[in-house]
Amino acid sequence: MPESGTRRFQGPDHDGLHPRHHRLSHETTARLLRSMPFWPLAATLAVQTLATMAMYSVPAIAPEVAQDLKVSGALVGYFVAAAYGVGILSALLSPGLVRRHGGVRATQVVLLAAAGMLALAALGKGVIGLALAAVVLGLGYGAAAPASTHLLVPQTPRPVFNLVMSLRQIGVPLGGVLAALILPPLALSVGWRGALLAELGPVLLLIGLMEIPRRRWDHDREPGRRVLGHSLLQPFALLADPRLRRLSLAAFVYAGVALCLVAFMTVQLTTTVGLTLVQAGQILAAYQIAGSISRPIWGWLADRLLTPTQTLAVHGVGMAASTALAGFYGPGWPAWAVLANAVLAGCTAGGYTGVAYADYAALGGVRRTEATGLGTAIMFAGGMALPPLFGLSVTALGGYRISFIVCAAAAAASGVLLALPQRR
Repeated sequence: MPESGTRRFQGPDHDGLHPRHHRLSHETTARLLRSMPFWPLAATLAVQTLATMAMYSVPAIAPEVAQDLKVSGALVGYFVAAAYGVGILSALLSPGLVRRHGGVRATQVVLLAAAGMLALAALGKGVIGLALAAVVLGLGYGAAAPASTHLLVPQTPRPVFNLVMSLRQIGVPLGGVLAALILPPLALSVGWRGALLAELGPVLLLIGLMEIPRRRWDHDREPGRRVLGHSLLQPFALLADPRLRRLSLAAFVYAGVALCLVAFMTVQLTTTVGLTLVQAGQILAAYQIAGSISRPIWGWLADRLLTPTQTLAVHGVGMAASTALAGFYGPGWPAWAVLANAVLAGCTAGGYTGVAYADYAALGGVRRTEATGLGTAIMFAGGMALPPLFGLSVTALGGYRISFIVCAAAAAASGVLLALPQRR
């Protein structure tokens, strides 16, 4: 619970603007860092990490799954897209779920969906089992960010709000890295089904542990609140605010461009640049690591030197530069140059979501749960819509250059849009 005497962030000030930036002494900064909500942050970070690990578990062992089921590896790749698609629905429904049952219970629903996905994928029959598993995971996954925001906002000191939100978002790349590092060797040892079942243990354990603080953290739940019905459309009402419309447009583009970079990176580097699969995988890992390390740094900058919106505008410029450079990859490009650009892409395209969710929460004010649900749906939609269009354009044009340049232009335009003076 919040400590007495420490002012906690309750959304934007009464004028609807972001909180002013604090010029703090080292002593004050240290005190604020110590007052961060450690246990809620650790809990929500763990939930996001395990949920994301479940999301990327099947793609991480796709060759083993495809060989066993005698299907194309590309078919297994649709698993993430299907989960994100259903996740849009759960993101829009999550505000009602969170308000009725509480943020802790909503995170348990996220974990229960992850557990159901792992069990269905491991014990189900063939592709049908995988398809059902993706749907079940999506039914809970979209609630992760809104539920976490609902728990963190009331307990977070205002001057470190963006930092806390960015730290929580480390769970996304961390979950992907854990899936990539742990599951392939485990699948070779006990089979891909056994590897998925082994992942069930930590998920079920965390569901139980989250019950411990539920009475204290879910004290604000509204038992009479409806989960279904009009609540599905409530987040869209927030788009009446031009600041949220602008943020949502940028979030849609950023999410789509980021997934275009990730989804096509290894294929482009092996077929166009001529790197080995191992080298391409190392560069992809560098992208993910850069995204993980940069997120709290961006959060700190958004708390200290820039506003969240200005920080996201910087992301757009960096994302545009790295994406445009990727369009010019070709034979003879040195691995170090590709690696450097991947790090730039990771810091921008892979590092924006924490600040974006903080901006949604701040602009949403008392409706922060609906705002983060809207943000999740928008980002999932961008991640679903743009990569398929990108793939079609690469095939039609016979190369990556024009497709990446178009993505770069969209990212740059979004950054400029965010940099323009805001109006309410």
